[in-house]
Amino acid sequence: MLPITPPTVTLLFAAALGLVNMWLAFRAGSLRMKGKAAVGDGGDPLMTARMRAHANFSEYVPLALILMALIEVTTGHGTGLWVIGALLVVGRLMHPFGMERPVPNVLRMGGILLTWATTLALVLWALWIVLHPAPGVIYF
Repeated sequence: MLPITPPTVTLLFAAALGLVNMWLAFRAGSLRMKGKAAVGDGGDPLMTARMRAHANFSEYVPLALILMALIEVTTGHGTGLWVIGALLVVGRLMHPFGMERPVPNVLRMGGILLTWATTLALVLWALWIVLHPAPGVIYF
């Protein structure tokens, strides 16, 4: 059996993305309090944009972090995981700023494309690991 080391790279990026999540929640929550909209967007397009930016984050980030952690536990950390994690954070920071601008714009598209690209890279990497196991590792 291979020794398992803690997924410290994933933990670092999970913490960074956790801060981004809190920032997104604060932005939406403070606007919600200002507009007295306890539920929904209160008809405010800015509120809608902030709610969707936060929801979009919540839709994409968990899967990416799960894949990162499983890859790191399986293969260890390396430059690729650092690059993917950093690009994911950049994409998730770009997207909410783009949500508040007229469509189309480079921040919104760049943010979602970085998120898709990093998630796809992680999915392909995970499939590679499963289809090319290390010596002595049996998955099926």
